[in-house]
Amino acid sequence: MGENSLLISSFAGNADKRRKGALFGQEPKSVGRPANVKLITCVHQGFELYGSDRCFIETVQTIRAAYPTARIDVVLPRSGPIVTALEAVDCRIVIEPLWILRRKNFARLATLGMMALPFAVARALRRICASDLVYVNTTVVADYLLAARLVPGRSLVHVHEIPEGAVLKVLRGLIRWSGANVVFNSRATEAAYGMPAAVTARVVYNGITGPALPNRQDYDGTRPLRLLMLGRISRIKGQDVLVEALASLPPAVRSKIELRIVGSAFEDTAREAALSARIAEAGLSRQVSMQPFVTDPSDLYRWADVVAQPSQMPESLGRVAIEAMSYGVPALVTNLGGLKEVVADGATGWVVSAGSSTLLAQTLARIVADPSTWRGFGAAARARYERVFSAPSAAEGIGAMLRLTLRGSRQKPAGALNEAVTRRSA
Repeated sequence: MGENSLLISSFAGNADKRRKGALFGQEPKSVGRPANVKLITCVHQGFELYGSDRCFIETVQTIRAAYPTARIDVVLPRSGPIVTALEAVDCRIVIEPLWILRRKNFARLATLGMMALPFAVARALRRICASDLVYVNTTVVADYLLAARLVPGRSLVHVHEIPEGAVLKVLRGLIRWSGANVVFNSRATEAAYGMPAAVTARVVYNGITGPALPNRQDYDGTRPLRLLMLGRISRIKGQDVLVEALASLPPAVRSKIELRIVGSAFEDTAREAALSARIAEAGLSRQVSMQPFVTDPSDLYRWADVVAQPSQMPESLGRVAIEAMSYGVPALVTNLGGLKEVVADGATGWVVSAGSSTLLAQTLARIVADPSTWRGFGAAARARYERVFSAPSAAEGIGAMLRLTLRGSRQKPAGALNEAVTRRSA
């Protein structure tokens, strides 16, 4: 199957025959757009404008375009920068509590949070019963996934994360319990969750709306390399590893690189302060700057020669790398999760092993030593973006899954609680 297929399965052999309801290639003619769709509810765990938030906005835009007369209710846990962007999509914003499985809150959720869970599930159940379709972004919205099982065939969950260990087991169990249809954003995400063949699921790569024209690649080594790292500051994203890589370079090489780290930590100013202190301690204050999260990073992508995404835990896909490619900027990434599906090593960017600042440093040294070796990477990156990760491709894939889910929902009219708890046969 070509890389530009809209709907992609990572299962080999006869697995596609066993997976109920999975569509590969073109959508069957029997899956049409259901008429009289009155209410679609979209649930999101975030409120900022990071990658998952922007993906959610784009999906809501896709839903609005597909169902222009439907009412769309967007449920968020709190107000934030995402609200302004969503208001432009002609939807109703609802701020109400959600039972969200965040790593830093596990202890509280397992104690005091359990008292609120029944009420959260009941609230979610009322919304699901009133809706023709419920789109849940992402797996950590536990109350909606728990409630979805009581109204089979009406919910669609979009999976954007690859957790590990016990967290993965919990989220995998939630998806299986819910009976919801599933969209995975990469082969790596699909493989990590390992859903049984009976689950209606498919892979649709995230697509973005890039600039009309890419950057003109002009780095020739006569000025410092403009290296950009965008994303939430955390140990997972690897800002500290990138700083260590830069610090380990010989002074003559280090002076040829200017690094901008853009982003904020989630409710953790101490982490930001620690990173800033390490930059100063390493003597990198002239080469490295930090700035807070920005809602529109377009000027930063226009500035950059290379974008780094040195993640230290699996990324489900790698939106920053995709955005960089849309601007014709090659990306330097680690070989974890879906990043390997985004960047073609030695053609559109560089892929290095995670866990070592040494390999990052060696790659940076090669990049500044001989720019001619990667002069064509930017054009190739833009071409790959247009072929695989454009917004129309993602919209068509998501639209197909919406129609499939709504077809099941038509058999269970909104507003009536279906007491069956067995999974819908695709």
